[in-house]
Amino acid sequence: MAGRGGAFALVALCVLELALLDGAGAAAGERLVPAMFVFGDSTVDVGNNNQLPGCKPECRADYPQYGVDHPSHAPTGRFSNGYNLADQIAKLLGFNESPPAFLSFPAGGIIPRMKDGINFASGGSGLQNQTGDHCGGVYSMADQLEEFKLVVMMLGNGSYDLISRSLFFISVGSNDLFEYADAKNPPPNRDDAAFLKCLDDSYRTYLQELYALGARKFSIVSPSLVGCCPSQRAAALQHDNDLDELHCFRPANNLSKRLYTLLASTLQDLGGDLDGMHYSLCDSAGMAEGVFTPGGAKGMSATPFHLTVVDTACCAGPGPFGLGLCNTTATLCPNRTDFVFWDSFHPTEYASGLAASALFADSGNFVRPINVGQLAAL
Repeated sequence: MAGRGGAFALVALCVLELALLDGAGAAAGERLVPAMFVFGDSTVDVGNNNQLPGCKPECRADYPQYGVDHPSHAPTGRFSNGYNLADQIAKLLGFNESPPAFLSFPAGGIIPRMKDGINFASGGSGLQNQTGDHCGGVYSMADQLEEFKLVVMMLGNGSYDLISRSLFFISVGSNDLFEYADAKNPPPNRDDAAFLKCLDDSYRTYLQELYALGARKFSIVSPSLVGCCPSQRAAALQHDNDLDELHCFRPANNLSKRLYTLLASTLQDLGGDLDGMHYSLCDSAGMAEGVFTPGGAKGMSATPFHLTVVDTACCAGPGPFGLGLCNTTATLCPNRTDFVFWDSFHPTEYASGLAASALFADSGNFVRPINVGQLAAL
C-alpha cells in the first residue's frame, strides 16, 4: 500500500540523549527558516494522495482511524494516528504543522502559499518512476520536482532569496526497497549493487535539480530498516524467508544499510562540488537498529519514551503482527505511546515525534554532518 514508505521507524531515537532536547526548537512565534518544502513518500505525505484521481483506496489515508489523535480527530491524508514526521520537524522549526499538500490548493492559491512552503510528498512514491504503480497513480519524485519547478517559474525572479533560505525536507526510498526486496516473492539472481546504484544516481540527480532551482539547505532522511515493519515481518515468516538477528526480513534491511552508505558518499561529494550547499543526513537504519534489537525495547520501558511494542501495528488487522488495513474494521490499541507502528508500515505520532527531536538536535550519533537545528541556523 502507499504507506510502505513509512516503515520509517526512526524510533530508536530513544537510545539517544533526548533528555537534552527539552526546549529544543524555535521560540514561540519565531521561525528558524522562512519556508519548508517537503518531498517524498507516505512518511511525510499530508494529503496529496487523497486528491490524486485514480489513487486506490488502500493507498489513501482517508479512513477515520487515520487522524484519530490529530487535533481535528479526522483523517487528514497523513498515514498516522496524528501528526507525521514532516509535521513534527515543522513544529520544531516554528511552524504549526507541515506546509499544506500541493494538491489541496486551488489553481490560484499556490503562489501566496510559497512564502510558508508546500508539501509535495505522495504516499507509495519512490525514487524510480514506476515505484507505486500498484497504487494506480502517485506522484513520483520526478513528478514532485516537476511541480515544484513549475511553481518556482510562476514565482519568478523573486524566488531565489526565499528558496535559498528555506529548508528542503526529503524522505524517500523505502518503497523502492520494498518493491525490490518483496518478501512475498524475492527475485532470483537479482543485482543488488546495480539496483542501489540506480537509486543513488536518481537521488543525486534530484538534489542537483533542486540546487539548480535555488535550494541550499537539505535535510535528508534515509530509509529505515524496512524489513522490520509488521508487514515484512509477517511476510517473511509466512514465506520462510531469511530473518536477521532482529527477527526482521534480512534482505530488505541489508538494502537499507547499503543505500545509506551510498547516500552519505553522494552527499559528501555534492557538498564539496556545489557552492553553498549544506545538508543534514539521517542514518535511519542505524537509529532503528537499537529499538529493534531483542531486549532493547524492554530496556527502554524504564525510560519516559515507552515504545515497548516494536513489531505489531497499533491499528491492527486480523493477521500476524496486526497485518491488515487500518480501516473501520481494525482494532485500535489504547496505549499508543507504547507502539512503534501505527499500521503495518507507518510509525505512530509518538514515534515520529521522537524521530523529529533527534533529527533536530542529535549530536552526531546518527545525524551528520550537522543536525536540522544547525542546518536551519546557517
